[in-house]
Amino acid sequence: MDGFVKRRAAAPAGLFAAEAAGLAWLRVPGGAPVVEVLELADDSITVSRVRPVAATAEAARLFGARLAVTHNAGAEAFGAPPTGFTGPSFIADLPMSTDPARAWGAFYAEQRLAPYARLAAGELGSRGLAVVDALAARLTAGAFDDDAPPARLHGDLWSGNVLFGPVGATLIDPSAHGGHRLTDLAMLALFGAPHLDAVFQGYEEASTSLPDGWRELIGLHQVYPLLVHAALFGGGYGRTAVARAADYL
Repeated sequence: MDGFVKRRAAAPAGLFAAEAAGLAWLRVPGGAPVVEVLELADDSITVSRVRPVAATAEAARLFGARLAVTHNAGAEAFGAPPTGFTGPSFIADLPMSTDPARAWGAFYAEQRLAPYARLAAGELGSRGLAVVDALAARLTAGAFDDDAPPARLHGDLWSGNVLFGPVGATLIDPSAHGGHRLTDLAMLALFGAPHLDAVFQGYEEASTSLPDGWRELIGLHQVYPLLVHAALFGGGYGRTAVARAADYL
């Protein structure tokens, strides 16, 4: 099988092991296709190669439906790592907490907003941090919790990690954990997945766990990846994160 090698001599310890564990966990019957791990080393991972084809609306709709199946496979808790995996987890090169939590809002506030807001504090400023802290307080109080069980998330589902190939849209490079299904959908929307409306249509047709008015909550789930980008890249990501957070106060 033709493989693609991703090698980084200075990769954080455990980065590629976490990626491999996430890919294995996301491989769900009927779910979104996932690249196969062919070889794993401390400084590299080799995965099956995806031969790219042009994305179509129909392929995007099918991807949405398959992603719903992946999510519905579930997780042990919000924040839980892939089943059986005990190593460190990451979002890009940054450490990512995977402490199991009972409620999504408290998990999102404590393990996603707070850590990356602090890392991006220089970009947010004191007023921006206050806005994110205010949103975190609302989340912890349960203002945005619903009855949906933890979903099996890819966790870094921007458009570059969805490769359209001969078998449909295939997932690569996860930051896998248990979370709210809207977090994956929000990241697709944030970074411009092709035929996004078709993806959402297919997902909505296949899912039984979307909350009422879910499209209005997309921005709430974008605060986390925006904070991560602010911490990594600076630029306007911090301002956008604060603006998104303010929309939910």
